[in-house]
Amino acid sequence: MKSLMSLVLLVSSVSFAAAPRVRAANQQARISQGVRSGALTGPEAARLQAQQNQLDRQRVRDRIDGGGLTHAEAARLDAKQDRLSRRITVQKHDAQRRF
Repeated sequence: MKSLMSLVLLVSSVSFAAAPRVRAANQQARISQGVRSGALTGPEAARLQAQQNQLDRQRVRDRIDGGGLTHAEAARLDAKQDRLSRRITVQKHDAQRRF
């Protein structure tokens, strides 16, 4: 029973740690797809990518500062990731097109 519980905790902690990286990769793929389809202009894509890179750097800094992310830091970064996701959607669906 203890080994099963340990396995469950290990898997959940690994998936929790991987989730931000997966989400960041997913958003970077959305930006790349927007460029390929012409839905994002070069400046829009550069700005969105810079914002994603800034979030990635902030996550690394927060992890290093106190030996890991606190729940408050994780929630703040998650909210920023949500806002960036909405910005990607808005920019992909605005009237500007790359020709």
